Amino acid sequence: MLKRIVAIMLIYICTCIGWAILGGSVEYRTTTQHTKLRGSVGQLWGTIQRQTAPTSYYEVLLQERVQESEVKTDTGIETRYKVAMKTKKINMPINKSRIDTSISLGHRKKGLLWYSTYKVKFKGDYYLLNDTIQLQELFFKFTFPSKDAVYDNVIFVVGDKEKEGYEINNGSIDWSVRLEPGQEQKISIYYESFGLDQWWYDFGTNVNKVKDFSLKMHTDFDKIDFPENSISPTFKKQLSNGWDLEWQYKNLFSGVNIGISMPEKLNPGPWVSKVTFSAPISLFLFFFVLLIITIIKEVNVHPMNYFFIGAAYFSFHLLLAYLVDHISIHAAFIISSAVSIFLVISYMRLVVGMKFALIGIGIAQFVYLVLFSYTYFFEGFTGLAVTILCICTLFLIMQITGRINWEKALLSEAQKG
Repeated sequence: MLKRIVAIMLIYICTCIGWAILGGSVEYRTTTQHTKLRGSVGQLWGTIQRQTAPTSYYEVLLQERVQESEVKTDTGIETRYKVAMKTKKINMPINKSRIDTSISLGHRKKGLLWYSTYKVKFKGDYYLLNDTIQLQELFFKFTFPSKDAVYDNVIFVVGDKEKEGYEINNGSIDWSVRLEPGQEQKISIYYESFGLDQWWYDFGTNVNKVKDFSLKMHTDFDKIDFPENSISPTFKKQLSNGWDLEWQYKNLFSGVNIGISMPEKLNPGPWVSKVTFSAPISLFLFFFVLLIITIIKEVNVHPMNYFFIGAAYFSFHLLLAYLVDHISIHAAFIISSAVSIFLVISYMRLVVGMKFALIGIGIAQFVYLVLFSYTYFFEGFTGLAVTILCICTLFLIMQITGRINWEKALLSEAQKG
């Protein structure tokens, strides 16, 4: 009996080595494809978009005493100065911001990975106010999120008139308006663009003052999340096809920004790697249960039978690893499960008969291969599910074998061998 157990353990170790190689291969394919394909996805759909709040300022002329020359005199070196005029920029915070955004999610699959791409429609109404006591020319600068992104249907409106002759320099629209003291001017920007993974609205790099601000966002997806260092919305309402979110502030001093993360789809590559690397636990439980049952039922299963069972077990992960390249992960899972179970049952019916192969071995394989692997669809609960499965297995075996005379059972099995 000891020789049989050692032979089974050697078969188990060899199968585990195969899984380690297969899991490493899937990880390598995933990493290599991600490095190559993320750039192409970015070219087609853009990257993470960070829309920076526009800035406004006015200029004043100041007198400045600057060094003109140095003259050698009888008493030493005399420095001569002159008065020069210098232009200084005085920041003028946006008096009011009314922003509407709409984000539509569209996952794109490349190789073994899904990418969370989206289309954003942005409309920003910004109000400039001359709160000085004299006529000022206010300069307005609006910078688009990325120089590499594509912007469609761009509309630039000053007051009620759409502007046609403006220029975009280094990804920015620069405009100036002359305002009387206390006069307000509305400037509107609209565009449509594409991005990846996250969308941000940045107030700036430091702690900034934001006056009378409102940003409304509509999403067409239910699962929303807010990245680290972002502000949660002040209002949110779930709809049948997404969310209505709003960030509204009267006077905000903050160094953090507004952001939203797109929901991620289950990525086949990383998922298959996790299932493959955890397969040794699954097979150990399966072999353990099978060994105990065959001893109790006095069924003779040779180590070579375990070898072919292990090979059929391995076929599940091998087929799964390459099917997910071509079909959905759930379809690949179902096909791989059916193929592996068919291989085991159709083989073991020749060894131990159809009834034991179907009930004793088929059910065990379904639990420890299919259900065990299926827990990886529930991210965050896999560890708990596997722990419960192990405890239940231990409880079941302890109850079944509690009254067995192991010395007699093992001796009887050895004599049969």
